[in-house]
Amino acid sequence: MLILGIESATVQVGCAIGGHEGVLASTHSSRGKRHAESLTPAIEFLCRQARVELSEIGAVAVDLGPGLFTGLRVGIATAKAVAQALRVPMIGISSLDLLAFPARFSPRLIAGVIDARRGEVFTALYRQVPGGLQRTTELRVCSPDDLVSELVATGEDVLLVGDGAIRYAAVFDEQPNLEVVDQDLAHPSARSLVQLAHARALREEWVQPWDLAPIYLRKPDAEINWSTREGG
Repeated sequence: MLILGIESATVQVGCAIGGHEGVLASTHSSRGKRHAESLTPAIEFLCRQARVELSEIGAVAVDLGPGLFTGLRVGIATAKAVAQALRVPMIGISSLDLLAFPARFSPRLIAGVIDARRGEVFTALYRQVPGGLQRTTELRVCSPDDLVSELVATGEDVLLVGDGAIRYAAVFDEQPNLEVVDQDLAHPSARSLVQLAHARALREEWVQPWDLAPIYLRKPDAEINWSTREGG
């Protein structure tokens, strides 16, 4: 079975195609907030590069968030439209799970940290287990200072990945047991999405398009701003 993966939770948008042979092709780009303009051409380009017809896709995987509201909405809407047009099931995976996955070979505690704007981050902690990673905390939103306090309290060496870790690197670098990974692991990867989705596909952990919902953790900024104006 071939899986199309669509990832758009951060400023980067990406897609990949793969299956039991691994990832056949992937493409990622960062063009600010132009997710809607980039995604459909990227899928068409990806199919050409992989020499795959869209009709050959057997499932669509998508990043559910948390992340930037507009990017998530574009990615999930596109993924649902493709799945419904092809009449295939879907698989949804958290952006923080995708972010941490490439660091699965590290024996250290891993913190996925996505920039949530407004002085906050989306985060979750992970630990290496045979065959991959296990999430050890809930997905949540907090301030960088609160996250530092939590990580220091563990007494462990921690590897921090994600654009949120990079943005607030000055806060994390003050602690000797915390290490921020550079741009190589700044964003969730569509390649990781396809890899993790394939494992779920083997277990037939499907979701129908109408049952798939994004993970926001926080109201959209526009809604927060409107509430603030009303309160004022």
